[in-house]
Amino acid sequence: MAQRVAVSDGANKKVSRVRVVIRLRPYMGTQDEKDEGSCVRGLDSKNLEIINWRNATETVKYSFDVFHGEQTTQQEVFLSVKPILPHILTGQNASVFAYGPTGAGKTHTMMGTLNQPGVIPRAVREVFKMVNAKKEDEGWDYSISMSYLEIYNEKVLDLLSPGSQDLPIREDKDKNILIPGLTHTTITSISDFHKHFVPASLNRTTASTKINQRSSRSHAVLLLKVVRTQNAPPHRQQAGKLYLIDLAGSEDNRRTGNQGIRLKESGAINLSLFTLSKVVDSLNSSTAVRVPYRDSKLTRLLQDSLGGSAHSVMITNIAPEYKFYFDTFGALNFASKSKLIVNKPFICETVPALPVKRARDGQEAGRSATEPQKKRQRDEKKTERDGSPISAHLHSPSEPSVMDRLLALEKRVMNGGDKDKPDYSRKEIQELKEKQMELESKAMLYNQVLDERSAVKQESAFKNSLAPLQRKQSTASQGIKQQAVVQPLQVSSLSVILPLQTHAVVKKQSVCAKKKEKKLFHQVEPPEGKENFIETGWESQIDTSVLDISKHKILQILNSGSLKELKGLQLIGDKKAKLILGWREIHGQFKKLDDLIKVEGMTGKRYPSFMKANILSVMGY
Repeated sequence: MAQRVAVSDGANKKVSRVRVVIRLRPYMGTQDEKDEGSCVRGLDSKNLEIINWRNATETVKYSFDVFHGEQTTQQEVFLSVKPILPHILTGQNASVFAYGPTGAGKTHTMMGTLNQPGVIPRAVREVFKMVNAKKEDEGWDYSISMSYLEIYNEKVLDLLSPGSQDLPIREDKDKNILIPGLTHTTITSISDFHKHFVPASLNRTTASTKINQRSSRSHAVLLLKVVRTQNAPPHRQQAGKLYLIDLAGSEDNRRTGNQGIRLKESGAINLSLFTLSKVVDSLNSSTAVRVPYRDSKLTRLLQDSLGGSAHSVMITNIAPEYKFYFDTFGALNFASKSKLIVNKPFICETVPALPVKRARDGQEAGRSATEPQKKRQRDEKKTERDGSPISAHLHSPSEPSVMDRLLALEKRVMNGGDKDKPDYSRKEIQELKEKQMELESKAMLYNQVLDERSAVKQESAFKNSLAPLQRKQSTASQGIKQQAVVQPLQVSSLSVILPLQTHAVVKKQSVCAKKKEKKLFHQVEPPEGKENFIETGWESQIDTSVLDISKHKILQILNSGSLKELKGLQLIGDKKAKLILGWREIHGQFKKLDDLIKVEGMTGKRYPSFMKANILSVMGY
């Protein structure tokens, strides 16, 4: 049984504010750009100022939890993150994510290099260090597992399993974010972690732009899960998660020179970051009705980190060059709003369900004790429903069977009775035999009544099933406006209703009447209505030639139809119509309808619904 236990964070009980750390990377411009100076200047360990773009003689000041200048080391940045790591050993969640424009040093901060490791390898090493220390002092068993994914063009891809498809993001009843199908690999040491992490990092999508030679084209998320189990009863289990996230940077395509696929990637990145800013604005607004977490895969994944149940640290990377001024200014404003977000962490703890099992056993015992009584009540209700005293008498459990009494008395007569006592056995046997014959005659009468009722019900159901067909035949006959001789319907069995067939003898018919008759008698409608026709066995009830003509029409629209004509198809909206046009420009015409599955968004599950809806639409259903 999973339980949520609220925790305290200092003076603010049951809440934890998002900590914001600012890191200013060193100057990387030319000598001429260096002569211009920096647009950002640090004042102390928490405050900085940036030139006001409206008035160059003024500055705008910001205050954050920590400010790291250009000479800050990787270890100093990690020390700003370290305080939240112990929480994951007690069943709570923690999150660290790097935010900022492209080229500001986010990946270097999170990943680092071999000589200067970043936040991710240092955090994993610290978690193993804390777990090893806890094992010696407490009676708990610890296990650590890792998962690694990227969000590329709004698709969640498993970096530990490169061949995987787009993974869904789900939420359980306790508001925890889950990704079904994501690979979870158990690790036992820091070397074991590097053995899986380094090859998986090479699977991440990167590319070169005019601003950044190795620009991240996706958001990367490393999930570290620590589960500890108590050795002694009641064997509690606590699970904590650590999210380490390297966000892709926002891009100005006028400066990056993105084209083609790079332009599409940039659009997906900027859209997800824009949704992230909307989430922050909604969390800080007192009048917001809905927080748009579901508008993007990124914000859905960050739901725990922003306004959720995690202890969060946001590292905002900024650049000092004037050409990055507006990117830096926007990043500082976003960080300033993010530090106002308050999370509500709790302990995710699982307790063995022994008390629940005992209660369930008690319920089953009570249920088994009352089953005979309930069965008798059902039998009594059935007797009242039948309304027959014969049934009640024949199945009465309180009286011994007449046949049993009769056999017992005959046995007494055969063995001989007491001569001193009067012999009433033969007379009693005769009375019992008469009573037995009377009951048998009543039972036969009762069975005949039941058979007659069953026959009436079957006949009524048969007539009701034929009524729609008879009405349709009557309508067809009136439409032809000719006298027809209809032969009587022959049915082989009540359980199998054959299709109604009519044979009309017509004196004179015009061409129009013949066409109308052909349409009425060949386009047979099912007896149970259109809904049943569409839901069950719809394809087998359609003539093969009609089915082929419908498929040909759909294929013709897919190959030569305009945007408007494609949108006229069932289950095809504006977005899918554009994707079909794009696929057609790249790959040419569709050779067969099954090729439609290759178009983005048309999955194997969605394709049968598309075919069913469009074929029936062409036929006029």
